[in-house]
Amino acid sequence: MPWMETSAMDQKMQLIGDYLRNSYSITQLSDIYEVSRNTVYKWIKRYKQAGNTALTEKDRAPFHHPNAISLEIARKVVSAKLHHPSWGPRKVIYWLKTRYPDRVWPAISTAGQILKRAGLVKVRKKRHHTPPYSEPFQECLEPNMVWSIDYKGQFKTRDGRFCYPLTVSDNYSRYLLGCDGLRHPSYIESKPILEALFKQYGLPVAIRTDNGTPFASTGLGALSLLSVWFIKLGIKPERIKLGHPEKNGRHERMHRSLKEAVANPPKENLKSQQKAFDIFRSEYNNERTHEALGMQTPATLFRPSLRAYPKRMRTIIYPGNYIVRKVRHNGEIKWKGEKVYVSQSLAGEPVALKQKEYHLWELRYSTYPLVILDEIDMRIKPGEKVLTMSPV
Repeated sequence: MPWMETSAMDQKMQLIGDYLRNSYSITQLSDIYEVSRNTVYKWIKRYKQAGNTALTEKDRAPFHHPNAISLEIARKVVSAKLHHPSWGPRKVIYWLKTRYPDRVWPAISTAGQILKRAGLVKVRKKRHHTPPYSEPFQECLEPNMVWSIDYKGQFKTRDGRFCYPLTVSDNYSRYLLGCDGLRHPSYIESKPILEALFKQYGLPVAIRTDNGTPFASTGLGALSLLSVWFIKLGIKPERIKLGHPEKNGRHERMHRSLKEAVANPPKENLKSQQKAFDIFRSEYNNERTHEALGMQTPATLFRPSLRAYPKRMRTIIYPGNYIVRKVRHNGEIKWKGEKVYVSQSLAGEPVALKQKEYHLWELRYSTYPLVILDEIDMRIKPGEKVLTMSPV
């Protein structure tokens, strides 16, 4: 066997002892200690030149390292990581290059080794990912074509109260438009936040959400008060498929960074937690580079929408070949002498029906199709759901 790491010196001394006693030939010593004949000759020669001290293994490190990283550069790499704990070596180096372009910075792999030696690299668990559904993202050809809105999973601040972070981002640039900690995921708390963003950044073409409250409901077309408001503003509400958060993958990836940066551990109360959200948002938009953006920051790609928030809500108008009905306060419309329940979310709003076949009518709100109504049995096609009727 080769030299044992724990007793290499002892084995060398034994080899020299066997040689001095003329117990074995060079070939036999090579076989006994399982090293080459050249190695046997090497240690015999060293012993003859300097005695036992020559048997100590010599340091093989070179005296001069032309590519060695200076202590100052290493400290700056570590300092940048400490200021941005959630960043990897790639983002750290790009950030340093942007701020100190006159310096020569190490390769990303070298930066990773520096951070690893400093104990700043966290070993991630292997994740099994479902391949992302990229087709919706192909529509994002420029800023404000699609925004994503979601509530990051709630958590308790250290005062024991729940915080629900409402996040809004632009899918094209990944610009984080808003990150606000709310007490409840409700229409009442969400609408003022979104209204302020619309006034500041303008209106997107579409807004993509999940199927939870307050973005969707169990009513027709899954319309909620919030999605009805979007439609009145001329914004198309989009919903990802139930149970498939990967279809909003860009927004979900941002949520993971958000959690690592500001919610682990949570802050003292909602006010201090909001300060952490604001700091994260500023860094995420203006400092953090993204590989998918060619190592640019979201702020370099985002621009406000040309569609300004209207001072007055537009009136929903339908073509002349539609029959218009106003939804009553209880969510019903009057149709063919019957009261048909449509949606509580549409209370006070005009909906329209257009005949498709003799007994089939398309029911829609603005340009948003809801259902096909079969007036023979007042069933929706396909007929899994039934429009409940109440007596006149």
